Amino acid sequence: MEYFWYIVIVIMLATYVVLDGYDFGAGIIHLFFGKTEKDKKAITNAIGPFWDANEVWLIAVGGVLFFAFPTLYASSFSGFYLPLIMVLWLLIFRAVGLELRGQVHHPMWESIWDKAFGIASLLLALFFGVALGNVVRGVNLGMVENGVSTVEAHYFFLPLWNPEFSPTSENLGVIDWFTLLLGIISVVALTIHGANWIIYKTNADINEKLKTVVFKLNFALLALVVISLLVWHIIEANPFHNFIQYPFLWILPLITFTGIFGLFKVKSFKKHGMGFLFSTLFLVGGLASTVASIFPKLLPSTNTINPSLTIENVAAHEYGLATGMKWFFIALVLVIIYMIVQYKVFRGKMDDVGYGDH
Repeated sequence: MEYFWYIVIVIMLATYVVLDGYDFGAGIIHLFFGKTEKDKKAITNAIGPFWDANEVWLIAVGGVLFFAFPTLYASSFSGFYLPLIMVLWLLIFRAVGLELRGQVHHPMWESIWDKAFGIASLLLALFFGVALGNVVRGVNLGMVENGVSTVEAHYFFLPLWNPEFSPTSENLGVIDWFTLLLGIISVVALTIHGANWIIYKTNADINEKLKTVVFKLNFALLALVVISLLVWHIIEANPFHNFIQYPFLWILPLITFTGIFGLFKVKSFKKHGMGFLFSTLFLVGGLASTVASIFPKLLPSTNTINPSLTIENVAAHEYGLATGMKWFFIALVLVIIYMIVQYKVFRGKMDDVGYGDH
């Protein structure tokens, strides 16, 4: 039963990354490439009717995690307390930036909230990539020092960074050179994803420029992904052991690189949605490949004293998991109906939505 909920959480996370990912990307595009008021309106129109619903997936993931894997929830939310609070404030500022910009029509007011929206989106993309890096690298469970656990085996706490800025240090930080690398990959990938969504949902003048941006950033994305794979051996001695043991998992990296190489043809796509399709393939394939590489671990331990948190040792009781399944399918049907209605109502181009006009 715990494996069912594990799959559910991975699918929900992938859905969140794809949906709210294009919101983050649009915010980054807004920050760096929205030079005119017309361009800025096109960008906010593209995400206006969707962004708040997309954020609900993050809350849903947290809820399911609390229900199905309470020990992991408790460990993670205490250990990553500081960055989680920062993420919360960034989510607030992103939303406030979108909603308050149109309340007062003055250049200074609009500039302040434009920056709030763009910078918050950029930092959120960075922090979520860093978070994935922490899961891949693992944490010092039990806060072992000199071979002795100083706290309970599932507990840890991380500062933002350690003096060595190293992922192999005994006293780890949230940010080190490895997690920062994955954070930069996240920023580049979501910028591409957001640009593709704007191209898909608008006929804005900026779209041709965005195709060039996607094409150029894709070279950086490919290089960064290759570098991350090469340095992975520093973090994990045998990072591809699951792929060797279960060869069918190689379909996941194949999906990832199909997405990357497909994006090199972004300038020649006749259908505006093709770029978004390929960036979605990269995000889903990349996340799934990362999850598969550490399976069945949910949060690896970087010491040999305390075991990693796995699907089996952090799951709730079987009865609760089975009972929750019944309610899950009811909720799933309601969510599917909602998304079908939402995307049907706002299908096609969004140039004339006028989001944020008051």
